[in-house]
Amino acid sequence: MVRENLWMRPERPARGPQPNYSRAALTEAAVRVADAEGLEAISMRRLATEIGAGTMSLYRYVSGKDDVIELMIDAVVAQYLPEGTVLSGGWKADLGALARRARLTMLRHPWLAPLAASRQGASPNRLRLLEASLRMVDGLGLGVDEMMTLIGGVFAYVNGFVQSELAEAEALRRTGLDLREWTALQKPYLMSIIASGDHPMVTKMAAEGGRAYGDVEERFEYGLERLLDGIEARLPER
Repeated sequence: MVRENLWMRPERPARGPQPNYSRAALTEAAVRVADAEGLEAISMRRLATEIGAGTMSLYRYVSGKDDVIELMIDAVVAQYLPEGTVLSGGWKADLGALARRARLTMLRHPWLAPLAASRQGASPNRLRLLEASLRMVDGLGLGVDEMMTLIGGVFAYVNGFVQSELAEAEALRRTGLDLREWTALQKPYLMSIIASGDHPMVTKMAAEGGRAYGDVEERFEYGLERLLDGIEARLPER
């Protein structure tokens, strides 16, 4: 089967009856369903119902669910860098702001984080994001491969952090226990381990930990700032 990039195909077919809805309407419906019910709720039949169309008519716009997911990702990553965003010219400030917007976007659309960690196809908003990201770190004395690795490292941090946040939210939903309640449940076993004297660093953690960066926002900012500081420390002298 020969496949081609979705964006190489015209939105409306040259022949046959023209559908009375758009890719944008299809994408909006798909994002709405996935936000509310998860990616597994997406099907061509469900989307046809959402937009009031026949299931087969959707295939005039897309070849199947994979194309729908591509449309969804492209639409949502646009929120990482809204149209009209003006870069400050300071790479740390701009890359940090991008990371924060990416995290908030993934939290609004929980289905996105696992997809964002996979290989990325070329699409209008993803290429716009890549162009802007490269401009942020251009002029730092880095080669293009180094620039790509630097940007990728920042996004990997954001993606990993968000997936941990989402996993914690899922654990709360599944067990009904928040983090404090779950920690209390672990305490008897943890105290028995401490009493053995075999794990001095675990003992230190239990005695001294949990006092700083307890808030999720503080932990995200701490990690992001340390990452950007580390990148800065390794930049070529200019």
